[in-house]
Amino acid sequence: MIPTDLRPEPEALLAEAGREGRGRLKVFLGAAPGVGKTYAMLEAARRRAADGVDVVAAVVETHGRAETEALLQDLDILPKRAQFYRDRILHEMDLDALLERRPALALIDELAHSNIPGSRHEKRWQDVEEVLATGIDVLTTLNVQHLETLNDRVARISGVRVRETVPDAVLERADEVELIDLPTEELIDRLRAGKVYVQDQIARAVQNFFSKGNLTALREMAMRAAADRVDAQLQEHMRANAIGGPWPAQERILVALTESPVARTLVRTAKRMADRARVEWVVVTVASADATPLHDTDKDALAQALRLAERLGAEVATLQAAGPVAAEILGYARRRNVSRILLGRARPRPVWRRLWHEDVARDVTEAGRDFEVTVVTDPQTEPCRPVARSWPLDRDPRAYGKATIITAAAGLVAFAAEWIFPVPSLALIFMTGVIVVAVRQGLWPSIYASCLGFLTYNFFFTDPRNTFFVIRQDQILTLILFLIASILTGNLAAQMRDRALAQREITLRTNMLYDFARQVAGAASSTEVLRIAATHVSTALGCEAVLMRPGPLGRPIIEAAEPARDTLDLRDASAADYAWQRGEEAGRGSCTLPASRWLFLPVGKGERRLAVLGVAFADARSLSPTDRRLLDAMTDQLGVALERISLQDDLEQALVASEAERLRAALLSSVSHDLRTPLVSIIGAASTLADPELHLPDAARTEMAETIRDEGERLDRYIQNLLDMTRLGHGALVPKRLTVDMREIAGSARHRLRGALRDHEVRIEVPAGLPPVLADPLLIEQVVMNLLDNAAKYAPEDSAITVAACIRGIEVELSVGDTGPGIPADARERVFDMFYRVAEGDGQRAGTGLGLAIARGIVEAHGGRIKAEPSWPDGTGTRIALTLPLANPEAPA
Repeated sequence: MIPTDLRPEPEALLAEAGREGRGRLKVFLGAAPGVGKTYAMLEAARRRAADGVDVVAAVVETHGRAETEALLQDLDILPKRAQFYRDRILHEMDLDALLERRPALALIDELAHSNIPGSRHEKRWQDVEEVLATGIDVLTTLNVQHLETLNDRVARISGVRVRETVPDAVLERADEVELIDLPTEELIDRLRAGKVYVQDQIARAVQNFFSKGNLTALREMAMRAAADRVDAQLQEHMRANAIGGPWPAQERILVALTESPVARTLVRTAKRMADRARVEWVVVTVASADATPLHDTDKDALAQALRLAERLGAEVATLQAAGPVAAEILGYARRRNVSRILLGRARPRPVWRRLWHEDVARDVTEAGRDFEVTVVTDPQTEPCRPVARSWPLDRDPRAYGKATIITAAAGLVAFAAEWIFPVPSLALIFMTGVIVVAVRQGLWPSIYASCLGFLTYNFFFTDPRNTFFVIRQDQILTLILFLIASILTGNLAAQMRDRALAQREITLRTNMLYDFARQVAGAASSTEVLRIAATHVSTALGCEAVLMRPGPLGRPIIEAAEPARDTLDLRDASAADYAWQRGEEAGRGSCTLPASRWLFLPVGKGERRLAVLGVAFADARSLSPTDRRLLDAMTDQLGVALERISLQDDLEQALVASEAERLRAALLSSVSHDLRTPLVSIIGAASTLADPELHLPDAARTEMAETIRDEGERLDRYIQNLLDMTRLGHGALVPKRLTVDMREIAGSARHRLRGALRDHEVRIEVPAGLPPVLADPLLIEQVVMNLLDNAAKYAPEDSAITVAACIRGIEVELSVGDTGPGIPADARERVFDMFYRVAEGDGQRAGTGLGLAIARGIVEAHGGRIKAEPSWPDGTGTRIALTLPLANPEAPA
């Protein structure tokens, strides 16, 4: 069997398997434009082409550099795709053509490039991901300032904010990263020689981005980015090939916090060492069931040291040790390829405690000979303070009573077994009792049960009976082996129990986090999210919890609490206000206002703070490292949920603002065009009639008078539509239902629209005996007029418009049909929206887009329905039908 430490890690093997069938990505990384990334990429491509590899230059930006263009001459160049954008023709990489061409190697320059809007992907690195997924290898170029996590640092260094960025994960997934470096002076000389930018941009570039200090800083960032990627590849190789390490290719510091008095000193020392060497540093603490319990003061000191490490920028982790703590630390150090380990020297302990207490620093020093181990001591270290206990061997004295009862029960079973089934040795019965005690009560009660079982077995079941003397040599050996086996078995069973309890605790916390994340993800409002968070934090940690957000005066006020409360005292409120204003933790266990009973944590990242979470324990204790990790995880989940609610609210407001802007623009268009047009006609005709120098024939004057009347009626209809829509929007349009004859309504509407309908033949096909409907006659007449006006706009001249009616059950259906081009199927529902106009079909002529919207509002106010459908089976023409309830549904039709 292969030892566990020599087996490849499953995650590494899965990562290797995931690369099967995927193309290889090589990134030429540089510190700035002009260092020669594209040139190096083309040289590598030419070497591959000379080896017989099918190479295609999908997109290569030469920027007019002659030496770069010369390298392209013998390569197969893929034509770019032309795209029209903002009155210009631009060219982008033709992704579909590249995938169809399917070369072995593709050259795709400028990985951070943003594609033209309307392209398949927003960014070029997304194009590269799709190309790699098809099995095509890719060579590409990237400047370090385009990495997402370095964007802010580059902006602070150079004063230039780079807008095009690439996620760091893209570089992390690269199979190979080649650093293209150029000395600063040489790059500036290239710039001044016009080999980077055109002449009119050189002076500005040298003064700003291409200053010597900026380039030096960018070179260092590029080198570190390349070194980090190489180091990550080394770790992947070690995990996949079960290499124990360490391989000191790059220095990394591990700090193991096991001794609380020197914990903060260790963290500060490691921070100084990491800053001097500019290396990564990791801080770990080890949780072990076998470790001696720590005093509460020591637990708080370790927790504070961990928080200090987080503030100083360390990576913090907690290890679960199944065996010796030193072995767990060394195993983690090998997995992370650590080169140096920092530990604290053990405190002075009484001689009687040194026998079983593990000296982690000594064990790591002895076993970790392939590491550089530094042991830090503090001259102010005090002797070890054992945990105060009321019982010397276990916290619960009742456990020993239960162990006594179980041992006595095992003795009774042994008496019965000896009487019924005479056997030479009954030791296994007592050993079974020891295992039961170990599983139910723990280690020390099991050792107590082993000793008690040993004495009981000796007294009652060895010769001579009822004495502690043993006269047979074989029984002496049996007793000794029984005692040893009982202690060892009880120890193993107790360890399994402790691990099961620890695993149950981990499972419990994981389930709590899962339940918390599920509930806050389904919350519909920030108030509900805060209420759920307060309840879960209080339940998970067994504490009081409050969630606060700024009130009217800008100071945090309680919005959710468990148990319920409305106020905090002045000291606690000051700590909450500090946490909100500064975005830092404050209160008990922190470095700010530690006298407060509450610990307050800001919820949110950076400058965007969303709430403040406060926790307090009834016994005024500080958070343990495990509780702190759980609280931090719940705080992060809470921040994500509040951010989601905030973004959802912002999106809704943006949609409302967008809709309001659309309606405003449509209304302005209606006022400026559809209302102004009849006014212009009226004013023109009236001016002509009022001109005393013009002698018009009577027919012309009559025509102008009719124009004024028709346009006035048209204007009146538009204004009436606007007023009706306003009344509908405010719910002020209440129908006055009367018995109405639909034939009279249709005839009256035709008469009032005689001007608009003069070029059409209007057929009214309403049966004379049609039962009346219950409706507001003025409003229904307005609906019919709107339908006729809509038909008159879009039906061809001299065509017929049909108004028909019939009975449909207990309703009357009235329809207006024309022979126009019809309404597209996908627009038949939307034509009833306010200000909507179809782009084709019946949308050929302009209108306010209010007529049909008002018609639907009035019909629905009467409890009816309205719909649009084609007049003919071929989809041409438009038939708009509305239904209204009969005045007397029980009357015979």
